[in-house]
Amino acid sequence: MELFAVPGLPEIREGDDLAALIDERVDLRPDDVVCVASTVVSKAEGRVRDYDDFSPSPRARELADRLEAATGDSKDPRFAQAVLEESTEIILAEPFLLTASRFGHVGVNAGIDRSNVADGDLLLLPKRPTESADRIRSGLPADRVVVTDTCGRPFRHGQRGVAIGWSGLPASRDWRGEHDRDGRELGVTVQNVVDELAAAANLVAGEGDGGTPVVVVRDFEFGDHAGSDAHFRDVETDFVRQALREWRYDGGDGT
Repeated sequence: MELFAVPGLPEIREGDDLAALIDERVDLRPDDVVCVASTVVSKAEGRVRDYDDFSPSPRARELADRLEAATGDSKDPRFAQAVLEESTEIILAEPFLLTASRFGHVGVNAGIDRSNVADGDLLLLPKRPTESADRIRSGLPADRVVVTDTCGRPFRHGQRGVAIGWSGLPASRDWRGEHDRDGRELGVTVQNVVDELAAAANLVAGEGDGGTPVVVVRDFEFGDHAGSDAHFRDVETDFVRQALREWRYDGGDGT
C-alpha cells in the first residue's frame, strides 16, 4: 500500500469544486482511496463563520461561565452558542465541551476549528460529511473517498486522524466467523477501516501551516470480508457516553 499527498492545491474558498481541483493535479486510479481533510470540505461548502453570527443564549452564557470557572480562562459565549447549534447533546460541560454532532460524531467543541480560517473566526464541520464524500467521489475517477478530521481519544495523549464521512467502501470489515492462525473462530473483531485509512492519511497530510489536505491511498485492498457501515455507536449501546452523563467535574479529583 502506498500513500502520497496531492500537491499544489490552492487555498479553498466557498463554491470551489474540490473534485476538479484534485483531478487536475493527480492521475487517479479507480481503486484509489482519496482522503480529504474536513477543513477544505467545509471551506468549499461555505461553513466559515464569524463570532458575530452567533447570538449567545442563556444556556451558552451558562456554559461559558462554567468553563471559565473550571479552567480559569475567559470563554466567549458566542463560541459556546456555535457549539450548541452544531450539537445534539452536550455530554460534558466542563472542563471542556464534549458534544455529539448532528451526524453522530462525538468530539470536543462539535469539531469547530479556530485555526487556518482566513476569512472568518470559526470553521464548522461539514453538515453531512458522507454526502460530501458522495459528491466528491462523483467528480473523480477514483471509486472511494473518505472525509477526515482529527480528534483526541480517551486514555491517550494527542490527536489522530478519524473518518467522519465515507463513500464507495464500507466503514468496517467484519472478521467475525473467520478463524485465527490456530483455527479459533473470531467472535468480536470488527475492524474500522475508514478510521485506519484516515489515521494513515493524516501522517502524510501533516498539521499546521505545512499541511496538505488531500492524500491518496493506493493499492489498499478491502479483502473478501463482510462489510458494515456501522461507525458511530448507537446511543443505546454507548456505555461510556451513558457513564459520562452522570459524571461531575470537581477540579480534577472526581470519581
